[in-house]
Amino acid sequence: MPDLMIDHREKAHALLKADADKILRLIEVQIENLTMPQCPVYEDVLDTQMYGLSREIDFAVRLELISEVEGKALLENLEKKLNILHEASQNTL
Repeated sequence: MPDLMIDHREKAHALLKADADKILRLIEVQIENLTMPQCPVYEDVLDTQMYGLSREIDFAVRLELISEVEGKALLENLEKKLNILHEASQNTL
C-alpha cells in the first residue's frame, strides 16, 4: 500500500476520532450546565451530532479510508462513553 494511502487513512481516522471527542465534550458541557438528559434539546443535539458522525464514517468507509469495523468501533466507543456520562449525571440528581 502506498505511503500516501496510509497517510490518508491515518488522517481520516484521526479526524473522525476528533469529531467523536468533540461530540463527547459538547454533551459534557450540556450536562455541566444543568441540561437534563431527558430534555428535548439535549436529545436533539445528541441525535443530530451522532447522525452527522455516522454519515462522516459511512463516507470514509465508502472511500475505503477506514474499514467498516473501524467505523463501528468509533461509534460504539463514543456510545459507551456517552452512556457512562449519562449514568454519572443520573447519579448526581
